[in-house]
Parts: sequence; C-alpha cells; structure tokens
Amino acid sequence: MLSRTAEYALRAVVVLARRYGEAPVSSDEIATILGAPHNYLSKTLNALSRRGIVTSTRGPGGGFVLAVAPDALTIGDIADVFAEAIPNGARCLVNDARCNPQQPCYAHRRWTEIQDAARAPLRCARISELCQPRPHPPTQENIA
Repeated sequence: MLSRTAEYALRAVVVLARRYGEAPVSSDEIATILGAPHNYLSKTLNALSRRGIVTSTRGPGGGFVLAVAPDALTIGDIADVFAEAIPNGARCLVNDARCNPQQPCYAHRRWTEIQDAARAPLRCARISELCQPRPHPPTQENIA
C-alpha cells in the first residue's frame, strides 16, 4: 500500500513524534534507529521538510523535528508526499487514447474511486496513534 520511501518516511516521522517537543534529531541518528540507508533517509526527510511536515536546523545540535503536532498529522499526509500522481494525459484504460481529466472515461472514474477508498483509512489514522504504547495482554502474573 505504501511505497518503500513512504514507509521509511512514516517510520522516521514516528521516531520524531515520539520525541516531539524535544531537541532536533539528526538524519544519521534516525537512519541508525531505523536501519535505513543514511543518504536515502536524508533525501526522504528533506522531501518532508519541503512539504512543511518536518523542519530542519543545520550545524552542531541540528537535525529534524516535526513541524506539525503528532495528533494533527495523519499517515495519509506522509503517504501523499510520496504518492505517484497519474500524469495528465495518461493513456486511457479502455481506449488507445489519452484520458481527458475534465471528462474521464468510466474506467478512469472508477479507478479513481477505488484509489480514494483505499487511501481513506490513511487519512483518518493519526501519527500520535502509532506512538501509543500497546497494552500488554493479560497474563496469569498480572491478573492475580
């Protein structure tokens, strides 16, 4: 459902969300935590910065922080940064022609509905929900 880049971005945002309100975190530290390629993650964080999701500071003690509160940021916000848009004039699914975005064919219209339905849960899930510690299932030891 998410591209590899969007998944790395989401994981990086969760790291930053867990440290929301604290000092900036370097891209190298985030990459180490995630086991991600450092250069790749740096480019990913810069893409998030261009969209206003994170802010960065340079120099000693610099790094990245969330620019948006974790409870105001959704998984969809992150995924949308890395979603590949269908270019205008893309080939029609049913004809050997270009699709007109102002008057899309029935297949194009339905495919758009399907994509929107698949992304709807991502628009509802808040980053703060991914930062909550999960309760441990009851065991004999903590029941007694």
